[in-house]
Amino acid sequence: MLRQLFFGGVFSLINIAIHALAMASVVSASRAASARHVGWPALRLVMIMIPTVSVLMAFHLAEIGVWSLGYALLDVVPPGADRFYFAFVNYTTLGYGDIVPVAEWRLLGPMTAMNGVLLFGWSTAVIFEVLWKALPPSPDT
Repeated sequence: MLRQLFFGGVFSLINIAIHALAMASVVSASRAASARHVGWPALRLVMIMIPTVSVLMAFHLAEIGVWSLGYALLDVVPPGADRFYFAFVNYTTLGYGDIVPVAEWRLLGPMTAMNGVLLFGWSTAVIFEVLWKALPPSPDT
């Protein structure tokens, strides 16, 4: 069990580092974009939010790739199973259950899910922050 927790922790920390870089770049870019004056506030909001969410999705796919690579290095999935698909299903907590990890690595699935939930929550917080900063000031303030 300790070996599973160790490797799950390593993959989680790698993803947290990747996500931190993504968050820093997204927040920085969105602040710069929000500072520009655009005649149509709704257009400015769309032009900030589409790239923000797209970049976050791309980073989530990269993080799923980290789990998939980890699964490959440790032979977590049965022979012939799609590791990226298995990582994706776990990371998103979808959990179809059509692929089951080998018994000695069964804790990596829930650890992947825990990592995904935390990183999705972090992304949601950043999306809200970017949206809040991109909105034009209300007349009441």
